[in-house]
Formats: sequence, structure tokens, C-alpha cells
Amino acid sequence: MGLPVLRDDLTEAELDAIVDQATQASAFLKAISHEGRLMILCHLVTGEKSVTELESLLSARQAAVSQQLSRLRLEGLVVPRRDGKAIYYSLADDKPRKMLETVYDLFCGANRP
Repeated sequence: MGLPVLRDDLTEAELDAIVDQATQASAFLKAISHEGRLMILCHLVTGEKSVTELESLLSARQAAVSQQLSRLRLEGLVVPRRDGKAIYYSLADDKPRKMLETVYDLFCGANRP
């Protein structure tokens, strides 16, 4: 699927759909725009992690990690699972993984000038 072409002959419904998609994309980009949230997603690509594991991996306080996880959960990017007192998080779907691959290709990949 390519980028939408904004033409003068778009129907109101087509234009509304494009605006809705732009709104969703904007919310997604805002959610991943924080380096802490981006790093959490990077760690979750390899599999489910507990909040305690993420604290250690990020060298961050529990409150900070929980705050970022809350935002990612609100945006539907991660899902929690409780096991006793521990809470584990995993990616909600494949969207974050695809995004991280694109970001890697743009900023770290072999095609970088």
C-alpha cells in the first residue's frame, strides 16, 4: 500500500478516512517519540519482560518505567500479564516490531550514507 494521493476529486468520506489514518499515525509516532518508550519496545521485541527486568535493562527507576509502560499500554502497543505480584509486558501486535525495523534501517542500517 502506497502513500495516499491528496487529489481535488476526493470524496468527503475518502478525505475523512485519510484524516483518521493521519490521526492514528500521529498518536503512534508521539507514543514512540520518547527514548525510554522506544527502548522498552526494543527490549520487548525479544520477548516478554517483567517490569523489574525492564528496570534493570534500562537502568531506570520503577516509577519511570511504569509511567512509560502506561503510555505504551494506552496507545495499544504493549499488553500486560500479571503473575502473582509480578507484571509482565509484551508487544500487543507486530506494528512496533515493523516500526523498529524501519527506524533501524533509517538510522543504523547498511544503506545509511
